[in-house]
Amino acid sequence: MGVYKKLFRYVPNEKYIGYMTIIVSSISAFLVVYGYYYIFLLLKEAVVKGNYENAGYYSTRIVICLTISAVMYLVSGIVSHKLAFRLETNLRKRGIEGLTDASFRFFDLHSSGYIRKTIDDNAAKTHMAVAHMLPDNSQAFLVPIFAFILAFAISLRVGIVIIVLSVVSGLILMGMMGNKDFMKLYQTSLDKLSSETVEYIRGIQVIKIFGSKLKSFKALHDSIMEYSKYAYDYSLSCKTPYVIYQLIFLGLIAIISIPLSFFLTGIKDPKFMAVELIMIFFLSGVIMVSFMKIMWASMNIYNANFAIDSLEELYEKMQEDKLTYGNRDHFDNFNIEFENVSFSYGDKKVLENLSFSLEEKKTYALVGHSGSGKSTVAKLLSGFYKVDKGAIKIGGYPLSEYTKEAIIRNISFVFQDSKLFKKSIYDNVALADENAGRDKVMKALSLAGCDEIIEKFKDRENTIIGSKGVYLSGGEKQRIAIARAILKNSPIVIMDEASAAIDADNEYELQKAFKNLMQDKTVIMIAHRMTSIRNVDEIIVLEKGNIIERGDNDSLVKNGGLYKRLLGLYETANDWRVSNEKLL
Repeated sequence: MGVYKKLFRYVPNEKYIGYMTIIVSSISAFLVVYGYYYIFLLLKEAVVKGNYENAGYYSTRIVICLTISAVMYLVSGIVSHKLAFRLETNLRKRGIEGLTDASFRFFDLHSSGYIRKTIDDNAAKTHMAVAHMLPDNSQAFLVPIFAFILAFAISLRVGIVIIVLSVVSGLILMGMMGNKDFMKLYQTSLDKLSSETVEYIRGIQVIKIFGSKLKSFKALHDSIMEYSKYAYDYSLSCKTPYVIYQLIFLGLIAIISIPLSFFLTGIKDPKFMAVELIMIFFLSGVIMVSFMKIMWASMNIYNANFAIDSLEELYEKMQEDKLTYGNRDHFDNFNIEFENVSFSYGDKKVLENLSFSLEEKKTYALVGHSGSGKSTVAKLLSGFYKVDKGAIKIGGYPLSEYTKEAIIRNISFVFQDSKLFKKSIYDNVALADENAGRDKVMKALSLAGCDEIIEKFKDRENTIIGSKGVYLSGGEKQRIAIARAILKNSPIVIMDEASAAIDADNEYELQKAFKNLMQDKTVIMIAHRMTSIRNVDEIIVLEKGNIIERGDNDSLVKNGGLYKRLLGLYETANDWRVSNEKLL
């Protein structure tokens, strides 16, 4: 019952349904065996005594008992399904609530395929344990007990045969259930297979440039081979005991009848012996079905326990590194300071004892190789992550002392791939400030260079993004996102590769939009387009999580350090052209 206690915690208002299911199913189990008791009485009267007068009476009782039993079993199944669907819903809701409140580090450390599989598939696994196993478990364990009682009530010989048969079958059954450690390996490989499949399928439509190679396909291939190995090994481990189990029950007539035939002449009451044999065959069938239910119950309960443990482990991980907020709602100024900040993604250290300060109302650019810590600095400053050590201060106070609303209100983040909702262009911008009037929204659109975008469509700013016939380029989507940031008017603006992969037609309008966005703001930008950062107030060069250079464009070029080398690589790549020579 331990696993059901875990499951019922997620349906506190409906757990009475579970107890109702057990009670109804238990009554059904009793009626099944009671029906067989009437079968015994019928056989005893007809075969032993040769009295057929009460045949109709006993037959009616048999039909009534077995019919009511079937109906009650059906009712218990319907009731348990209601509980199972409610449980699934609550587990998924709990997962969604956790995801909306989880830290960004959680999403960095866990793939979307793993998260989806853990929440969705494991929630579904609990369905079988509740919808089917809850009523089946009652019958699986109670029917054999009632059958033992009936067997000994018939005769000592029948009781002994049924007990011996049950013990032997139980030992064989243990071999069919599988080793728990093996089952855990099997379930883990299944989780990995599902996760890698989702990740691979989602990645098909995206051309991944950095470090993809054959890694995704190899991970999928390895997970398939691992799962197939464990699935095949598990099937083989169950093969022999399952075959023996079936031979015993299906061949029970031969097993008992052949040796019994040598003693028929010495039996005093062969008619009653015949009744005993018939009841052994009947009760052995009941025991066989019950033991099969026990086997399935064991497997499904293990799966449910594994599923709920996996879900709860994931729920706990969602709460790890959860951001904490304070009560300070006002920034005295917007000077930024990193004070001995350390941060890592799991075991991978990214920043260690990083310290620097930025003055308000200036524009800064973060430059460095991939993995140098640029995006991490930007994300930490945005309040997306909790630092491992040290403090990030704005206006002289750590971020953790400000309210969540204050951070959201005063810091804007423009991503490389800005997300727009399936709403009108106007609504996509207006959501940045619910109190802004129409004039302010339209001005923000104009400052972001969106006038020509609006003019393309018949419904202008009321055009629904994502609707039929509405197509926006990456640069156009980015300008709408910048309009949203302009309307928000946060004193601090962080741009992470906001101009990456923008076509030449959009670059001029985009740069004008950036200029309007950055006016009188504290701006931190990350850009691979070196031309877009030459005029910033200060360039900060990062390498392996440390600042190795700092200054304006001219001074850094003069120093001849990493910045100059990166600038040279950019210019070389920018001047690259496909040769007119015939390709071999």
